[in-house]
Amino acid sequence: MNSIPSVNLKDFISNDPNKKQDFVKAIGKAYEDIGFVALKGHFLDDQLVENLYEEIKNFFDLPLDVKQKYEIPGIGGQRGYVSFGKESAKGKKEGDLKEFWHFGQYVENNAVLKAEYPENVNVKELPEFNEVGKEAYKMLEKTAKYVLRALALHLNLEETYFDAYIYNGNSILRPIHYPPITEEPKEAVRAAAHGDINLITLLMGAQGKGLQVQNHKGEWIDAIAQPDELMINVGDMLSRHTNNKLKSTIHRVVNPPKEFWGTSRYSIPFFMHPVSDMKLNVLEGCVDDQNPKQFDDITAGQFLKERLIELGLIKK
Repeated sequence: MNSIPSVNLKDFISNDPNKKQDFVKAIGKAYEDIGFVALKGHFLDDQLVENLYEEIKNFFDLPLDVKQKYEIPGIGGQRGYVSFGKESAKGKKEGDLKEFWHFGQYVENNAVLKAEYPENVNVKELPEFNEVGKEAYKMLEKTAKYVLRALALHLNLEETYFDAYIYNGNSILRPIHYPPITEEPKEAVRAAAHGDINLITLLMGAQGKGLQVQNHKGEWIDAIAQPDELMINVGDMLSRHTNNKLKSTIHRVVNPPKEFWGTSRYSIPFFMHPVSDMKLNVLEGCVDDQNPKQFDDITAGQFLKERLIELGLIKK
């Protein structure tokens, strides 16, 4: 597998059962083979994408002391601003060459979850920033819901199996700024090799070289989306839940060639998380004599906490 397959979500949500089944088959195979797919036909329109990029560029262009006002202590970077070099990949000492922002869930009709999640952070200097971020969050969440419905069918589950777990889930929208590189990095890269924590990740801004995916032979291949595509990958939670039937693929963002060091890169992943009490126990349908159970039982909340400690974002 040396390229990322492309699928169109409109096939899945069409009224044509053959197109729907073909979509399920294609995305299931892609996630078993390489764990990544490029998706057309999502719910983000061009104007919303343009507005979101404009707002996040406006934010990252603010003076550092203004941005740091929005870095909230004690919440493991789960909302608001996280400054340059704070996050490192699991097992890496060097901080990644990036700064980022977190939009989180807009909880509906659930006081317990509203109390569990940190509040979203409002940027006073940019009146449109939070509203545009919320709209993009909702459209990406809607897209992710249908992708998970297709995967539920692939796994021989009820189509809406994931719906209750992701409604009010602990999902995160993360606009990232990789600033221009001003000197030879010693060990650090823009984002070191890692697997994502969550169920699935929807990535905006994967046009052009930078993002690389490791195939089963250990080779790094470029993952480049078309302007109208999202790059979507399986995270560790879903890999664990399916006994590694669906692959959480190691990926990285490499530093550009020296002639492009002077340019910023922006990317915007949406990390689809379930509610914290979802059991990630291995699905019975994914265990057989050839594929014995590989993972201990754990909830999504317990698993997330473990990983945030490993990433250096929260203390034990």
